[in-house]
This record gives sequence, structure tokens and C-alpha cells, in this order.
Amino acid sequence: MKAAAKGMSMATTPVVTNTAMSTLPTITCSMRRTIMRMVVRTTTVIIIIMMMSIAITSITTTQTAVIPMLMTTNRPEPAEAGIGLAGGEAAALYRLMTWLSPAFPVGAFSYSSGLEWAVEAGDIVDAASFGDWLTAMLADGSGFCDGVFLCHAYRAVEAGEDRTLRDVAELAAAFVPSRERQLETSTQGRAFIETARAAWSCDGLDQAIACCEAPIVYPVAVGIVGAAHAIPLAPTLHAFLHAVVSNWISAGSRLIPLGQTDCQRLLAMLEPVVAATADRALAATLDDLGSATFRADLASLRHETQYTRLFRS
Repeated sequence: MKAAAKGMSMATTPVVTNTAMSTLPTITCSMRRTIMRMVVRTTTVIIIIMMMSIAITSITTTQTAVIPMLMTTNRPEPAEAGIGLAGGEAAALYRLMTWLSPAFPVGAFSYSSGLEWAVEAGDIVDAASFGDWLTAMLADGSGFCDGVFLCHAYRAVEAGEDRTLRDVAELAAAFVPSRERQLETSTQGRAFIETARAAWSCDGLDQAIACCEAPIVYPVAVGIVGAAHAIPLAPTLHAFLHAVVSNWISAGSRLIPLGQTDCQRLLAMLEPVVAATADRALAATLDDLGSATFRADLASLRHETQYTRLFRS
């Protein structure tokens, strides 16, 4: 039985030959190499896809960041176009910059408002003394008074009050302290009106001008034209005072003399004075008119008999 059992055990147990044993390891290594190659290829493809995805995302982000910047610099987006000035505001700014620029032909460069005599007399010797003189003229002299006349002439035209406009024009013409200052402001006023009528005519302008029987002085002329064109009063007044101060500084630069940088420093220093004077003039009545710059008025009187002169006032 044991022999039979042993015989059966030997008969039923599979016999592994040397050939089979040698074949099994060879198949396993081949499969491993195949699997490794597939893994490597798959990993390589995944890495390439990821790198391409990152590159595309980076390019898209760069284009998104750069293109709006370029378009903002050279050609604004339609949504940003509304940030600019409206049509009426742009026209008002353009006209004020034109009318009150040194290029507008009113002949302001030939007048000094008495500064020429003040320099010869030694009242103005440098930028500091010149700044003090201009501050007084602007805040307590002709600058403030001219601003008040401009405001009241503007409001009379705006309200259609011809009689009030006539009275303001007469008072402004009579308020000038000297013959040369009268020549200065009336000549500039006439030139301003004539040029505005010729190049910038509008409805109501001729009627407002016809109301004024007296010579139209410069601030009244600016008020009339600004109101006829419906330009807001406050920027009109600020632009006028800036033009007056700029002309004073231009005259001083030739008389003292001053360099261009010093002139710009003076203009910057007078910015708050211009703003404060404009605010006072906007709120002032005709009863608030008055000047305390006696030395400046005397300078305009003495200039009439000054021996050597570059300016007409």
C-alpha cells in the first residue's frame, strides 16, 4: 500500500523539467521590461502634457496682463472712454485755455501794471520781494477787484439783466486808478471782445456787448464772453486770475530780471493766493470792492513820467 501510495504520489505530482524551469525566468524579465517601458512612456506623455498645459496657461496669463496695458496706453478700452471729459466740459476747457493763453491777441505782454516803476524805485529787487508785491496786488488790489467785476458781469449776462450789466461795466471802467491802467485794461478788453466776436461768436454775445455804453474793461469782457458761451463761472474766474498773474510774472522776469525756474516757483507759490482770491470774489458784492495797495497805484501813476520804459503801463 505504501508502495502503491508512493507510486501514486509520484505519478500524480507534476514533473518540472529543466527546460520549463529555464523558460519561466526569461518570460518574467521580458514582461517586466515591457511593463517598465510602458510606464516610462506613459509617464513621459503625462509630463509633456502637464508642461504644455503650464506653458499655455502662462502665455494666456501674460497676454491677459499685457494687452490691456498696451491698449490703455495707446487706445483706451471702450469702457474706459467714459473717464474723459464730457463734450461740454471739453469745449469749455478748450475755450478758456485759448482765450486766456499768452497767444490770444489782447496785447497783455506790453503792460506791466506799474511793475516797471516799482523795479526802478527799488521796491522789487528779487524773487522774494516780487512775490510779496504780487500777493498784495492779487489779494488786496486790482486782482480781487477785477475778479468781483468779472463775477457780476457774468451773472448779469446769465440773468439777462442789461441794466445791471451796464452799471457794472461803468463802475469797472471808473474804478481804475490811473490813466495808463485805464489804457491797459480797456485796450485788452476791446481786443478780447473783437477777437471773440470774430472767431467765437455765439447767440446773445452781440446783445450783451451792445448794452455796455462805457468802454468794456478786460475783466468785464471775459465775464461777458464766458457767460454768453455758458462756461461755468468758477473756472472762468480762476483762469482769468491765472492769466493776470502769469502776465505780471512775465513782465517781472524781463525787468528784475528773473530766470524761468524762479518764475515757475512764483507761480506755484501764488496758487493758493489765486484760489483764495477767487473764492472771495465769487462771494463778494459790489459793496465789498476796495483796494489797499497804495504803493502799486502810485507806481502806475509814476510810470506815466518814467524816463525809460519798456512797457505801456
